[in-house]
This record gives sequence, C-alpha cells and structure tokens, in this order.
Amino acid sequence: MAAHLELRHLRYFVEVAQELHFGRAAELLRMAQPPLSQQIRKLEEIIGTPLFDRTSRRVVLTEAGVAFLERSRRLLGQAASDVDEAARIGRGEQGRFDIGFITSAIPLGITERIRAFRSLYPAVHVQLHEGFTSLILDRLLAREIDMGVVRDSEPHPAITMTTLATEPFVAVVPSDHAAAGLTVLDAGMLREDPFVFYPRTAGERAYLRNLEPCRQADFEPRVVQEASSWVTILHLVGAGLGVSIAPASATLNLPAGVRTIPLAGAHPRSEVQLVQRANDRRAIIGNFLRVPGSLTPTLTPGAEPGSVDEGSG
Repeated sequence: MAAHLELRHLRYFVEVAQELHFGRAAELLRMAQPPLSQQIRKLEEIIGTPLFDRTSRRVVLTEAGVAFLERSRRLLGQAASDVDEAARIGRGEQGRFDIGFITSAIPLGITERIRAFRSLYPAVHVQLHEGFTSLILDRLLAREIDMGVVRDSEPHPAITMTTLATEPFVAVVPSDHAAAGLTVLDAGMLREDPFVFYPRTAGERAYLRNLEPCRQADFEPRVVQEASSWVTILHLVGAGLGVSIAPASATLNLPAGVRTIPLAGAHPRSEVQLVQRANDRRAIIGNFLRVPGSLTPTLTPGAEPGSVDEGSG
C-alpha cells in the first residue's frame, strides 16, 4: 500500500495538521476543500489508520497522526534537500571534481587556479591525482578523473587538448661538470654523459620531444637511471649519477650541486596542456574553464602562453 504514497499526500497532510482546519488548509494550498478532504481520506486508507479525529466543531490529530506529522516533515525536508542537491550537481555547483596533474605543471600556477575554483564553488569536492602524462590520459578515458594537466601529450580523438603554455628545455648537469660554467650549451657536449630520465612509458611523445635536442646533435642519449619525478631526477643529477634535459619550469627549485644551462640552437618546446574528454559537456567542466585565469598560466622564465583551444586531437 505504501507504494501508492505520494509527496503531495504528505504536503496536504502537513498543511491540515498545522492548521487543524480543512478550509484554511485548502486556501493555503490553493485548492478546493472537497478534493483536499478526499486526498486526506486516501492517505488514511494507504496508511491503514485515521490521522485525524473530526467533529463538527474541531479537527485534532490522532496518536498516529502526531507521529506521522514528524515523519512527514522530515521526509518532505529530505526530498527538498535531495532535489536541491541534484539541481546543484546539474549546475556544476556541487559534487566531486577529479583533476590529474603532472608535478612539473605546479610552477605554472595550476594549484592557484584550483584554489580559485574552490573558493567560487565550495560545495564541490576537488580531488587531485598526481601522475605521468600517460597515466592521466588513461584515467581520463576510463572516466576516473574529469580533467588533467599534462605535458607533450599524444593526440587522441576522444580527448580535447588546450595548450596552456610552451617553454624551452634546458640542460641539467652537476655543478662540477665540465660544462657547468657555460652560459649556453650545445646538446652535443653531453654526448658521452650518462643520462637520468623518466621511463619511456610515462609518455612516448613527451619522452621523444624532451630528448630531441640530443637527436638534433646526432646522438641517442644513454639513459642509465630512470626516476618517476623531476625532483628525484634533479637530486640524482646532483649526486653525480648523470645529466638530463628538462623543461625549464621543472628546474625552478634546484637542489644543491645542480646547474641548469640554456640550450643553443632552435629546439622543440615543451607544451603544458589541459585535457578533457571531447564529449564531456557537464556544467562542472564549464564552471572550471570559466574561472578567471583558469586557462592563463603563471609564466616562468622562457615560457609563453599557449593557444586558447586546440580542439580535439
């Protein structure tokens, strides 16, 4: 029987219970009194017990009516809250927003943009996920995250990419390296040095682009040590395990014993990109992109702003 219970029955009941007068309750509900009386009788049939004692002079709640009034108010309040929550989620003002990011994008201001979004939409729970470019793309396609900040990503037909910034690569050497005192370095001078670098699985395009200065100098770098973050790579270089070539923003906080040197000649630049699913039209995505400065990076030395939108890969 409870399957036939509707929210309107509860609203009618609460109004009569508060007024204890069918005529006044009908006026407040903007309906005629006979239909209201019929709906209350229907509600009592559904529940299986009277909710009101009616006489010609007064209307009072039964013991069951008193108990049901409290529960009806709670159910109506919960329903209104649920409707409001669904509407807020639909408008992108509430819910969860998962963002994947590469650590080297932090100096370009991605965390400041996320803080600005949180201040505008405090009911949205923003969760950050650190990872390689390849991992972020995989999680984006698997719908485990909503958006990502990556570097030198491979194009993909299901992903829209926006270039936030481009920046140069620099040589990274120990401070006691023979080239440490130079103001500019030809990549060919690193030909005989062992390299410390990311694993190739972190992102094929990023791997190749990062080491392109070596290939332009006609040598294939000899990677003797892999590491999962630029922080680790820089420390390993400082420990004398090898040299590296890195995006400029990844080297802003150098550990002791490490030098960076601009590369001579024209080389490919690293691209920091904002990625999202091409068919994702949810309001929460649009809200993030409309946050002032969300597509404007904090430009580090040598960095330049990217295009506003490159479209899908």
